[in-house]
Parts: sequence; C-alpha cells; structure tokens
Amino acid sequence: MTVPTDLRRDEALRSLRDQVATPVALPGEPGYERCRPWNVVAPVEPAAVVLATSPEDVAGTVRFAAAHGFRVTVQATGHGAVGVGPDTILIQTSAMRHVSVDVVNGTARVGAGARWQDVLDVATPHGLAPLCGSAPGVGVIGYLTGGGIGPLVRTYGLSSDHVRSFDVVIGEGRLLRAAPDENADLFWGLRGGKATLGIVTSAEIDLLLVPEFYGGAVYFAADDVADVLRAWAAWCVDLPETINTSIAIQQLPPLPEVPEPLAGRMTVAVRYAAVGDVDEAEQALAPMRAVATPVLDTVGVLPYAAIGAVHADPVDPMPINEDQALLRELPPEAVEALLAAAGPESGSPQAIVELRHLGGALAREATHRSAFCHRNAAFSLAVIGVPAPEIAGMVIAHAGAVTGAVAPWSTGGQMPNFAPSYDPARPSRVYTDDTLHWLAGLADRYDPARTLATGQVIRTVV
Repeated sequence: MTVPTDLRRDEALRSLRDQVATPVALPGEPGYERCRPWNVVAPVEPAAVVLATSPEDVAGTVRFAAAHGFRVTVQATGHGAVGVGPDTILIQTSAMRHVSVDVVNGTARVGAGARWQDVLDVATPHGLAPLCGSAPGVGVIGYLTGGGIGPLVRTYGLSSDHVRSFDVVIGEGRLLRAAPDENADLFWGLRGGKATLGIVTSAEIDLLLVPEFYGGAVYFAADDVADVLRAWAAWCVDLPETINTSIAIQQLPPLPEVPEPLAGRMTVAVRYAAVGDVDEAEQALAPMRAVATPVLDTVGVLPYAAIGAVHADPVDPMPINEDQALLRELPPEAVEALLAAAGPESGSPQAIVELRHLGGALAREATHRSAFCHRNAAFSLAVIGVPAPEIAGMVIAHAGAVTGAVAPWSTGGQMPNFAPSYDPARPSRVYTDDTLHWLAGLADRYDPARTLATGQVIRTVV
C-alpha cells in the first residue's frame, strides 16, 4: 500500500522533535496557535511551529528542513506577516527575548524574539536609549533587518546603521557572525534585506545617550485638518535635524484605550520629537500649536522610556491593510491631492493616513554601507486601514487611490518594513536594480537549496 504524501510529511515533521530540544507543534496541537501573527489578516498556516529558545533550535530546524524538502520562515511578533503555507516550517522566536546591556560601552545584545519594549526596560534606567521604532511592541530583529525609520530618524539616522553585529543562521543551517570585519557581505545584506540572507538569532546594537526628549503629539479636530496639513507641509521644510515630526489624519475607533477627544471621529495629529534645548524645541513647535485650537496636546518633556507616546500606535493584534509611497517633495499641489483623497470630505475609510518628514541624518550614507535604499526620500506616506469583512474591498482599493493621488511627486520607492506583500513588483520598489542583483547573488551563495526562500526575500529567477 502506498502511504499518502501528507502522512509521510506528518511523520517526517514529528521526527523534527528528535532534532531540536524545544517544543514542535503541528496543526491542531498545543502551541500551534502561537503562529498567529500580530496582523491577523495574514494567512499563517505553516506545516509546523518550532518554539525556539536558542540559536541551536533555529540551526537544527533549518538543517532538518533542508534535508526533508521544507522551507523555513521566522516570526517574533508578526507585525509584518504576509502569509505562510503548509510547505513551510515557522520558527517562533518570542521566547528568545534576552537583552543584556553593557553600560560602559553603551551597547546592548538583543535576542531574536525581543521587542523594543524589552530593550527600553533594561537600557533607559541607565540613561541609554535604543534607536527604536514608533511602536515599542514591534520585534527588534525584524525592524532592524528592514532598516528602521524611528521617531528620531532625522537626528540619528537609520536604526540599522547602529547595529554592530548579527548572529545569523544561513540556509545550510550554520550559525555565523556578521559584522564589518567578519562576513561583511552578510552584514551589508542583513541591514535592509529582511530575511533574504538568513535567520538572525541575536544582534549587538549601539545605545545612545538620550535620557529624555521634548515630544508627544498635538491633535486637532476634523474641521482643522486642511489648515493643519497645509501649515505642517510649509513648516517642516526648514526644521533642524534635532527636530522630527510626522502628521497623521486619524479615524480611531471608540475603544476604552482611545482618549475621548479622538475616539470615533476624524482628527489630525502633529507628532513631534526633539532633542537638545527644550526652550528652542518648544519655540519651534509654537507655529503649529497656533494654527488652530488643539483638542488634545500631549507634548512636553518626556523620559526616553516613553518614546512610544509620540505615535501612540495600537498594541493589540488586529487586521491591517497597508500601502506606502515615498515622496521626493511635498508641494502645495501634493497637499491638496492628499486632502481630496483622505481629508474630511473624502469619505476615507482609512484608520491612519500618515506623512513622516525624512531627510536629515537619514539622507547621509552610514559608515558601513547597507542594502537599505531610498535615503533620498523627503517624506514617507503610509496608509493604514482595518479591512473588516464588510468593507475590506473598499479599504484596499481606497489605499491604492490615496498613494495614487500623490504619484506625481512619488519616487516610486517603498521601504522594507512598510506595506509588506507578495506583489511581484514590490522588490523593484523596495530596492534599486544594483541592490537586487547583489542580494540575489548573496542569497544563492548562502542558501543554495533555497530553504529560506519564502516570505519577503530576494532570489534570482529560476
């Protein structure tokens, strides 16, 4: 009698338990539910979930997959999840949350499953600041391998520019160190190339001497959206690098965690984060505070531990649809186009339509070059909606209409950490042709069997 293929597959997967010293869950077994990503709209249904606790678990899983014809992907939080199918083993790294801080040298070593909040909790009591993203609940490693555009990006640059080294498992199941002086090609590609070249098990990062900052957000009512957006576009042009800002047209749900002035209605938030002299930072913000009467003003001197208050991103898992565009400029015509597409009279179904002011330190090449592209973008536009079943089609189509409205001023690019998708055209938006060539060549070298060729990775066409 011929044994059905799926039974052979399940038998092989059960033998994975003999290869790794950590729990392995197949569909329907306890622990399998841990594969549920933060973005719950992504269809994540792997062949098995490995609840890794060590680099050896990761390496053993990759070797097993290569020997049995499976692919491997990795997930810590699932903020950037794009879907996982039954031909893939998912390594869940959330148990690898160790963080150690070297106060003397101003560095931290961070495990594969750590979130930025874990690093903040350990580093900020010493007056040290990790260059994290806007949401402290996001995983450190996924954020860094995508480059990392945080609330202080104009002042200190790309977060991945502050990585000293990675420990990474490549497609053959070997653990390597990647740093400027060791496997430098891997080090180049891991900073911006996401999981193209391997599964990162830990990273060493620089910590900054930023015990506090002047920041938060000033919120205005729907009637003031147009005036505030027009003023913001003109105001931010000449800001010094010590000042970082973004603006978001928001329609937040009436939930208990949403402040009453913002819940269930359209508002516009001017986000602000400045380092240096507090009086100067306050004076620089004054013109925006004067545009209209705020409905809520949270800006003040904050400890760096409260950096998440600038954007106040949602914490709980939820369905998300994203689109993104990078802009080379934001002239008045672009502002009017955006207002027509997403302003108070547009009927927009989006939860957030956000512009981030870029430039500054981001625009300068780092000491060690990386695979991250598009440093020349002046603004980032992000469109974020909740595709509830009854409006999912409308949310997705409208997101494309918003980014399309600013197409005349777009660079045509996107960033690795924004708007993840399997769109075959996406890699050419995220990377230059030269970077695509080098990433694909390195992937062929470090993962010749294509064991890691799943998700948002770059490979040569076969």
